[in-house]
Amino acid sequence: MKENLKNSIIMLVEDNEAHAELTVNALEQAHNVNNIITMRNGSEALDYLKGRGQWENQANRPMPTLILLDLKMPVMDGKQTLAEIKGDADLKRIPVIMLTSSMLDSDIKECYSMGANSYIVKPVSFGSFVETVKSIPLYWLIVNKLPGGY
Repeated sequence: MKENLKNSIIMLVEDNEAHAELTVNALEQAHNVNNIITMRNGSEALDYLKGRGQWENQANRPMPTLILLDLKMPVMDGKQTLAEIKGDADLKRIPVIMLTSSMLDSDIKECYSMGANSYIVKPVSFGSFVETVKSIPLYWLIVNKLPGGY
């Protein structure tokens, strides 16, 4: 089981540099993954996932095992990105966790209706945030069962 974790890739889509750094540090503290890909907005994430733009000639780019997606971002927000991912036959099976500060019931319902696999509100306190983020790979990459090929 641990070997699968060491080969896993998590894509973090987060526009706030401080939040991104904190999330990456928490994931690294958990010693669960070797590779974390960080994108600043949904457009960058989709370019990577679909092999467009700067990723066009990089056919060997590894696909993420899990996507952590912020909701409120410039250029392309989390809902638009989620809709694109879940609407694409090649990408829709990648688990997407909304990791956001929004506690609005309407955001939560909309994200789930669009295919989000989970919705996690970023805790306000540093310690709680780190503990929450550290637990994400453990659940999604060990406990959660995906069909073969992932």
